Amino acid sequence: MASTETTTASKAVGPAAVTDSGPGQDLAGLEAGLDALETVQTVRTPLRQTLVRKVLPPLTAVVLVLVAWQALVSFKIVTDPSKLPPPSAVWDEVSSAWLQGTLLDYIWTSVSRGLLGFLLALAIGTPLGLVVARVRFIRSAIGPILSGLQSLPSVAWVPPAVIWLGLDNKMMYAVILLGAVPSIANGLVSGVDQVPPLFLRAGRTLGATGLRHTWHIVLPAALPGYLAGLKQGWAFSWRSLMAAEIIASSPDLGVGLGQLLENGRNASSMSMVFLAIFLILIVGIAIDLLIFSPLERRVLRGRGLLVRS
Repeated sequence: MASTETTTASKAVGPAAVTDSGPGQDLAGLEAGLDALETVQTVRTPLRQTLVRKVLPPLTAVVLVLVAWQALVSFKIVTDPSKLPPPSAVWDEVSSAWLQGTLLDYIWTSVSRGLLGFLLALAIGTPLGLVVARVRFIRSAIGPILSGLQSLPSVAWVPPAVIWLGLDNKMMYAVILLGAVPSIANGLVSGVDQVPPLFLRAGRTLGATGLRHTWHIVLPAALPGYLAGLKQGWAFSWRSLMAAEIIASSPDLGVGLGQLLENGRNASSMSMVFLAIFLILIVGIAIDLLIFSPLERRVLRGRGLLVRS
């Protein structure tokens, strides 16, 4: 009798116990674990750690280059200062340009041209890339031409641009466009090609067609490849501009960094040549760090590919 009551009691209590402490709690724990995996934890990196990880390595590399450079001069490994001036001579050139008020003018002349030309290339290359990526006939006709133009050295466009447009800023912008538009368009085409077909079908199912489909589905999904094309397009813009400034010189054009480099060559001043090279390098690094790197981090973080910056 007692055993029968015990068995009955256990049958009555058993399901409740399973519900309270068995599969129900396990399922809740599993859901909490999945939510924790999907949650991107953004922890602010301490300033000291940021300096050590991101600022110290490039500064160390610059110091090592300067030490090696000074060693080549001090130990007479390179004895001709016209071929390799000491770092102090280049610094004197920087100080002289700063005191004369021309240093910032050199930089601004080239940076303003480069950014404006890049924005024009962006306005042309983006719709061109979309059309090439979405229309099969146009892709078959123009796709190989864009690839060929991308591989063509930008300096090859300077002589015809001078003949067609003369020695003015229009020639500079034409060279930039011819160098940057193919890279931006091809980057967008590559990004569109990598969009999963499921995204496109889901967008059409939800009613996104035409421009809405392009704006809300295609472009966001193709953003990583498009951003890579933008970075390459800026590199082509900057190099195209430097080639144009080196070859084409005129008082009406002003003195940019490329013209400064050519002036140093004409004057046989290696310190001026090194000054121009360093300024060109610094501008390229600054544009990448201030514009493209934050954009890239934001895109990757939005897709859960970058947890900590």
